Amino acid sequence: MEDQEHPLKLYDSLTREVRTFVPQDPTRVTMYNCGPTVYSYAHIGNARAAVVADVLFRVLRHIYGEDHVRYARNLTDVDDKIIASAQEQGVPISEITEKYARIYNEDLAALNCLMPTVQPKATEHIQQMADIIVTLMDKDVAYEADGYLYFDVTKDDDYGKLSGRSLDDNQAGARVDVVTAKRNAADFVLWKPAKDGEPGWSQQESSSTYAMNWRHYGNQLFATTPGRPGWHIECSAMAKETLGETIDIHCGGIDLKFPHHENEIAQSETANEETFARYWVHNEFLNMGKDKMSKSLGNVVLVHDLLKEWDGEVIRLALLKAHYRNELIWSEDLLRESKAQLDGWYRKLQDAFPYLEKSTFQPTFFGSLTNDLKTSHHIAFAGNDISGINFDFGDLASRYGDLSDPEHEMVYALEMGFASLRSLGLLQRDPEDWFRGNASADETTEFDTLAAARHAARQAKDWAEADRIRDEGTARGIIFEDSPDGTTWRKV
Repeated sequence: MEDQEHPLKLYDSLTREVRTFVPQDPTRVTMYNCGPTVYSYAHIGNARAAVVADVLFRVLRHIYGEDHVRYARNLTDVDDKIIASAQEQGVPISEITEKYARIYNEDLAALNCLMPTVQPKATEHIQQMADIIVTLMDKDVAYEADGYLYFDVTKDDDYGKLSGRSLDDNQAGARVDVVTAKRNAADFVLWKPAKDGEPGWSQQESSSTYAMNWRHYGNQLFATTPGRPGWHIECSAMAKETLGETIDIHCGGIDLKFPHHENEIAQSETANEETFARYWVHNEFLNMGKDKMSKSLGNVVLVHDLLKEWDGEVIRLALLKAHYRNELIWSEDLLRESKAQLDGWYRKLQDAFPYLEKSTFQPTFFGSLTNDLKTSHHIAFAGNDISGINFDFGDLASRYGDLSDPEHEMVYALEMGFASLRSLGLLQRDPEDWFRGNASADETTEFDTLAAARHAARQAKDWAEADRIRDEGTARGIIFEDSPDGTTWRKV
């Protein structure tokens, strides 16, 4: 149940202040995060939003219990970019979306992100979208123009409350739309007609559950022409269906604050006449040096590519080394620094393990995490606990007694350090497995053989052979570590 000593505090982007989190129902805490449009690989900025949400998910599960937190992260599987990609490759749309949805989940799993409680797909919630649109049309807030349905932003007195943008700002900054009948430049699409060869849904679908009732709005052609949803209506429908009309926390990147989240609020609260989300948690941008990541600059970094060179835990630690509300500067140096830290922690864990066999290592959540997810503070505290013991463990045992006693103060400090890092989704591997990196089964067998041969050469004082094996290992990207008991290896 709720941790009274360290109640969760979050910066709410709507009220622009840090607030103590109080859920509607502590036995059913709800959380929504905007997921990917599955037409290509996710970039590292997408991963930052996912990892921040994952940390929040872990904190909520710790406070309220794993069975009492419901986390939805959607998949947008109908979109202009998806259609274009499918047409370009000459394959069905489902082949594109299923492929990249699978890759997205695999890549996040490599970053130690837990799967959400539910992962709704846009194409499975078309009826729920239609229901919201019909409600908005009944309230004369939505209107039809040349086969498109639009939300009239002038009918929502609170429009702009999340972003702080006035209606005049939105009008002045809006792009010229191809639909000349659009009432206001800032009005956004709820539904659009489907072009030839595009997926579409209409009232004429032969489905017993499909009940889109648009006929009584006068335009019969519109009501019977296949169409598909606009982007914003998807999340409103999926959040309502999976979590309810009012959700506790809505997460996402700062780039979604306007217009996506602003439009979600407008259409959901107008249709439901209820608060859409009680807390809004936005993470800041991830930048590449002095520049923002963008295709035009050619500096987009894909998670899938990074995982070919770096362990997922390295990437995760790098993403957590800045507070989520601060910009994160991404670089190779940040990755190398994170790899070195993890190597040091895993080495200490490996050395200490014989003395910590009775320890449970349950994740520990300090106040730094419950105080607006201050992951960088949490990492620093944990690292200090671990690095504070810099002696030989065998010597420590002889000087300070049985270190397998979990109540021993040194054991306690180590346990707290290791456990607090695990609460962030780090130190999830066995140390021996960590140091072997992503070596295949065949490579592991081969490197084990080389390590045994090097140990035999050293025992025989055949230093030339030992050096040759060392150099071969270096060329293969491994380091041999010698001891009187044998030679081991690890990935560089």
